[in-house]
Amino acid sequence: MINDPKAELRQKCKDIRKSLGVDARREASLAICKRIEGWELFQRASTILTYMPMRSEVALSLLLTLQPQKRWLIPRIIPEENHRMVFHPYDPHNLVVHPFGMAEPAANLPEISPSAIELALVPGLAFDRAGTRLGYGGGYYDRFLETFGGATLGITFQALLFDSLPHHSHDIPMQWLVSESQLIQVK
Repeated sequence: MINDPKAELRQKCKDIRKSLGVDARREASLAICKRIEGWELFQRASTILTYMPMRSEVALSLLLTLQPQKRWLIPRIIPEENHRMVFHPYDPHNLVVHPFGMAEPAANLPEISPSAIELALVPGLAFDRAGTRLGYGGGYYDRFLETFGGATLGITFQALLFDSLPHHSHDIPMQWLVSESQLIQVK
């Protein structure tokens, strides 16, 4: 059996996130939302990509409620098309559950060009202080970030913000990171 360090790290991060407990994750998610809401770059952005949480990720739904004037976009993943993501307006009445477990926009909603996105709120299993993102291994966000020209904010619990994570030369680092404890610009 071949040892896969990233697979082991993903499992470790999932275990850490689960160990935080439901109440701590909820409180941290609320603190993260408040931190983002007060951030100047967020306040200036009008079209923002967010996500619907899965597997105990940071939940950003409070931002959608507090900031209804923003143009919120949600990704829909298309595994059969080279792990591509497309983007649709957020409509809470037109969400479907993807087999991976997250809610995503119905396919019949209008598709919005990624060039319209000013700020991308990017989930991950973990991040490091250099902006490196550890995802689930599907490559959806990696493909999107290769050509994305807007600002990126990695969303994480403080317990999953590391000094260093393994990465490849083609990995696109986040420009900013936020946890319940801090908002930092990546150097």
